[in-house]
Amino acid sequence: MRPLRSDEGSTLPLIIFYGFLSLVLILMVVAATSLYLERKRLFVVADGAALVGAEAFGLDDVTITPNGPRPTLESADVATAVSGYLAHAQTAGFESLSLDRAATLDGRSATVTLSAFWHPPVVSLLVPQGFRIEVTAVARSVFS
Repeated sequence: MRPLRSDEGSTLPLIIFYGFLSLVLILMVVAATSLYLERKRLFVVADGAALVGAEAFGLDDVTITPNGPRPTLESADVATAVSGYLAHAQTAGFESLSLDRAATLDGRSATVTLSAFWHPPVVSLLVPQGFRIEVTAVARSVFS
């Protein structure tokens, strides 16, 4: 009995297809991991800036309440403290880092929004050349 057709060379297209699929998957995972790590790094800087902003009050700004002492923040003081922090922080690894917001919304907590531009490690057709990422951190001073 002879075979109906020859199966010689039929595995080569499968190998090429699965090799291409594996390469695309690897590039997507690398890009997603890079984006995640860059966002986490930016959030760490924003968190530190929010903490500095939450501590931007003088002793005259502390009032005594039935629940204990409570500081009152001003947006101008928060913005000044955050700008000073960012001038001395390790921000050299970020491209186009900008302080979008540094203010207090309720007089008790500092809200800081930072943004930077992210580029993937390997540019491909499936991954954009990069885009702006933005993070927001909130911190509050509490006396106990």
